[in-house]
Amino acid sequence: MSFDHPGLLYQGADDYLRATTGFVHGAVAAGDAVLVAVPGTNLSTLREALSGLDGAVSYADMADAGRNPGRIIPGLLLAFADAHPGRRVSIVGEPDWPGRSAVERPACVQHEALVNVVFAGRDVTLLCPYDTGALDASDAWLTHPVVIVDGQRRANPAYGDPVAVAERFNRRLSAAPDDADRVAYAVPGDLSRVRRFATARAVAGGLAADRTEDLVTAVNELAENTMVHTSGGGSLTSWVEDGRLVCEISDRGFIAEPLAGRIPADPRVPGGRGLLLAHHLCDLVRVHTRPGATTIRLYMGL
Repeated sequence: MSFDHPGLLYQGADDYLRATTGFVHGAVAAGDAVLVAVPGTNLSTLREALSGLDGAVSYADMADAGRNPGRIIPGLLLAFADAHPGRRVSIVGEPDWPGRSAVERPACVQHEALVNVVFAGRDVTLLCPYDTGALDASDAWLTHPVVIVDGQRRANPAYGDPVAVAERFNRRLSAAPDDADRVAYAVPGDLSRVRRFATARAVAGGLAADRTEDLVTAVNELAENTMVHTSGGGSLTSWVEDGRLVCEISDRGFIAEPLAGRIPADPRVPGGRGLLLAHHLCDLVRVHTRPGATTIRLYMGL
């Protein structure tokens, strides 16, 4: 068994359709379990083009299921592969598209790099299209062992060690605004104050009630992680930025495991679910970690 992770560098709708539909038809003919996970308009286009394969292909809107790049591996790719044991799995997965913001793109690159670690040795093919007419696709060369250009598949000499590439995008986050609200916490009794703070900020920002509950749950889990895994307590800072409510958890911990939050936790081991849950509940999670300091930003669209 082997993992195949080609990057499809395409230009224009015809190039996109020719490559993706050819891939899907070949996978269905081979008896693979097939998932097409692409955003919005591309999903509609492929559904129509592949209508003759109804029942043989599963679909997901990546703009929804993969809105947060950090949940694509656990919530979409692994979930689909694990649901089809004993079969080769073929996936069209488009994690980056022209509508992505600059703050999302480093998380997309980390996702694409770490896919190579998670699926190493598994009988899975993941074809990742990149619109080179609308995107700077240079990062795709760092994360795909194979690239497809002008219909030709070739080995990629620029492909780097996936963990090292993910670490390269473990970038220091911009400073919080000077007028951001902040609350410190240090002991378990502070968690109720942290939850009240997060709730108040969400309500003030106009976040819907169900999304407020999601955010408060994620904040509480990460603040608990601070108390369990670090010393010295932490802080929660919040502000509104580009139509998103941001909650930032900072402490003195260090996340040494590059796959933390990206693979399901071992049910036999207590803990280890806080970051995974945050990825599942929030629209975007950005992490910067180094020995002695970790910052986790949770973003919720308003």
